[in-house]
Amino acid sequence: MRRRVLARVVAALAGVALVVLTWFALQFFPPGGSGKMVMFTVHPGDTMAVIASEMHQAGVLASPFAFRVDSFLEGAPLVLPGVYELAQGADYPNIRSVLGGGPNVPQVNVTPGLTLKEIALDLARHVGNTFASSFLSAATNAAATSPYHAHGSLDGLVGPGLYLIAPGETPAQLLAAMQASFSREAAAAGLSPNTSVEGLDAYQVVTAASIVEKEGYFAFNMPQTARVIYNRLHQNMPLQMDSTVLYALGLDGGTVTRAMLATPTPYNTYRHRGLTPTPIGVVSPQALAAALNPPPGPWLYFVLVSKDGHMAFSTTFAQQLKNEAAAAKAGL
Repeated sequence: MRRRVLARVVAALAGVALVVLTWFALQFFPPGGSGKMVMFTVHPGDTMAVIASEMHQAGVLASPFAFRVDSFLEGAPLVLPGVYELAQGADYPNIRSVLGGGPNVPQVNVTPGLTLKEIALDLARHVGNTFASSFLSAATNAAATSPYHAHGSLDGLVGPGLYLIAPGETPAQLLAAMQASFSREAAAAGLSPNTSVEGLDAYQVVTAASIVEKEGYFAFNMPQTARVIYNRLHQNMPLQMDSTVLYALGLDGGTVTRAMLATPTPYNTYRHRGLTPTPIGVVSPQALAAALNPPPGPWLYFVLVSKDGHMAFSTTFAQQLKNEAAAAKAGL
């Protein structure tokens, strides 16, 4: 009798083990093969449990628990932050291989102040020179049909943001997404191709905003910086903005030398009055808002006076010289 009971218990346990092993096998190697490709994001600090949950929500795997067990037995791969693309229902060896290989969906981070050439350089690093070159060509073509009547350049007319480059996405499609982002940003700020501010048309407002972006740098400086630009334009004073000189030389930041200031480019606002022919970079919502709604004030000059980024604004050159002396004394 005892032998029969023991045999039944052993048989039951064997049956349970078979069911469990079968279940795990079906998780490791899902029947029916893989499905459509989906993307999910691994954030800095995500644990394997969080990553498994993300993949489960994306439909990559059916059981986060089974994947964690597999990772425990096989060893968890080192998973770098980023965006990954995997097929729904992928088998575990394939999942481990993709995760261990690092993010496989390239992305480009378009931050305020970047030029199209700088964006293209980032694209070249992530997806190659051919893609980057085609992106610049697409930008040149798009400038010709821009509703803002761009003067041969799409600088300033793409929106900031993090853009994923999905498999099969073309440079023209990526550029269109950036243009659409700018259109949303412009609409939110109250800018349209027919906007006029302080005697400037919409394209000139974007141009002013791009200079505000580079010169104001921090949002708290931008409204007064915009007012300085408009006041100088109204008084027919040269803008004398270092960022415009650097843009023409393909530089971003750094010391502006006498030789640079003497360079006869259309973007040298020390030698030429008025705005630059085109915007000089991507504009943030804050810079665009400042250019659209500059505060009243008589300021004509500004200089960085604190290490936290604050600027001093003045109405006379004498006061500007005092502010510059104070800044130099502070090591700025």
